[in-house]
Amino acid sequence: MLEIKHVENDVYSVAGRFDASQIDAAKKVLDQIETSVVLDCQELEYISSAGLGLLLVTQKRLDENGCRIKLIHLKKQIRDVFQYSGFDTIFEVE
Repeated sequence: MLEIKHVENDVYSVAGRFDASQIDAAKKVLDQIETSVVLDCQELEYISSAGLGLLLVTQKRLDENGCRIKLIHLKKQIRDVFQYSGFDTIFEVE
């Protein structure tokens, strides 16, 4: 199960498993974002290629308006996925 919820201003928390079974629910939330945001991934347990793909599509859409997605509090295994895939060069990862 994945939960993406608006915490404050431009910060969203991401918790659970971000995989293909959760894409529709995640897309509904991410499609509403129109400005630069911070995704707090402290509670994110897993991300699949489908989750990475949706984040990439969202970042490309936001790029058109000069906006960015910043990822914070990544667990080591999640950070490794971003590094191995090269996505750490697409997103600001803290």
